[in-house]
Amino acid sequence: MGIKSRQDKKLFVLDTNVLMHDPSSIFRFAEHDIFLPMVVLEELDRAKKGTSEVARNVRQVSRFLDELMSSASKQDIDSGLPLPCSAKMRNGSNGNDNGSNCGHLFFQTQLQPKELPPTLPGNIPDNNILGTTLALAEMAPQRHITLVSKDINLRIKASIIGIHTEDYHNDQVLDDVNLLYTGEFELPTGFWNTHSKDVDSWQEDGHTYYKVTGPDTDGWYVNQCLYMDGDQPFEAIVRKKEDEHAIIEVVNDYRSSKHAVWGISARNREQNFALNLLMDPDIDFVSLLGTAGTGKTLLALAAGLAQVLDQNRFREIVMTRVTVPVGEDIGFLPGTEEEKMTPWMGALMDNLEVLTQTEGGQWGRAATDDLLRSRIRIHSLNFMRGRTFLNKYIILDEAQNLTPKQMKTLITRAGPGTKIVCLGNVAQIDTPYLTETTSGLTYVVDRFKDWPHGGHITLLRGERSRLADFASETL
Repeated sequence: MGIKSRQDKKLFVLDTNVLMHDPSSIFRFAEHDIFLPMVVLEELDRAKKGTSEVARNVRQVSRFLDELMSSASKQDIDSGLPLPCSAKMRNGSNGNDNGSNCGHLFFQTQLQPKELPPTLPGNIPDNNILGTTLALAEMAPQRHITLVSKDINLRIKASIIGIHTEDYHNDQVLDDVNLLYTGEFELPTGFWNTHSKDVDSWQEDGHTYYKVTGPDTDGWYVNQCLYMDGDQPFEAIVRKKEDEHAIIEVVNDYRSSKHAVWGISARNREQNFALNLLMDPDIDFVSLLGTAGTGKTLLALAAGLAQVLDQNRFREIVMTRVTVPVGEDIGFLPGTEEEKMTPWMGALMDNLEVLTQTEGGQWGRAATDDLLRSRIRIHSLNFMRGRTFLNKYIILDEAQNLTPKQMKTLITRAGPGTKIVCLGNVAQIDTPYLTETTSGLTYVVDRFKDWPHGGHITLLRGERSRLADFASETL
């Protein structure tokens, strides 16, 4: 058995960046076969040193390959190493499943002389992978061969010379970012007329609750925000959802100065929903999406200050964000971790200036320095591994630049009494190989929508200034 004999299976040639991005990608192609060119192994070897996320992924790939090859002979390698049929089988199997329905892993075991077109001169790794793929297609013309790479330029070159190519899609949370959960739902115009017979209402601790029964409740999520526009606007949050009914609570109105949070009032419906989620003690995780100027950082910081200094719900605010380049050292210049992170925290300083001016009065200008010193901590993501935060209010800014694995690493740092707020804009991603559908922020929004202690809202309207709004629309 070899590459030529398994004509009913597709053959995927993996680029190095796929393995660097997802170490378990060799197990993600179901019953189909995988081919690794020798130049890919060479690139993995060069990238294995260091403490970066890429280096850790490369070392994990090497461990997977070593496990698969631990008891294989040269003949076994030539005929293809059987892969587990699923991740569950991989966790409980030693990799020796010889079932014909499982995929096989092939290595480049011989020189495959296939000259590239004159338009692709040189011996760079990308061109070497293209040449190997062309040689495979010539060796096994009956097989469907696909080059999988996250490098767009390599995919373009492959298409030009007639190689079928695809991006690596297994890590995509959604097919289209427009399908991402927004956190709110507009009730139809005649909602109360059609549900008036099936609605019970009561008041408890100054809050109004409704028990709604009907088919419309099937698609609701706990902590989803409901609204109805018109002459009698209505805004509520789903508090409990059962098989045939849901309990919804009318939200607090933070638009008036009387109910302002640390001097900040909501300017639109989405901001009002956001403040309700941020101030709710039963919600441990909040994600806020929105473009520049929608108020994400200001709302999160105002809610944090109110709950740390006024309500004593948390001990302190921890502010952090991704430094670019992601995961690299923040430098060897003199200074503490907070002093090195200060240049990245311009958004924090800008919003603190607004909040301390709003509070005013006897606090004075010294309040800014006092708040920074006593109750606001600035930390780098590079040193989060192994830590546990107790009774902290954690704000993660620019969360769209995190991978799902990095996001998991951060969120699992939360100890008892800690609340995490993730802020970001998936349209502004700076991390290589991350897209709107593979970002860690998209990942957590989709995964936390079913959790009763998580909340999400997408902020739509910019509230900075008429100049900023005009620039956003016309430039």
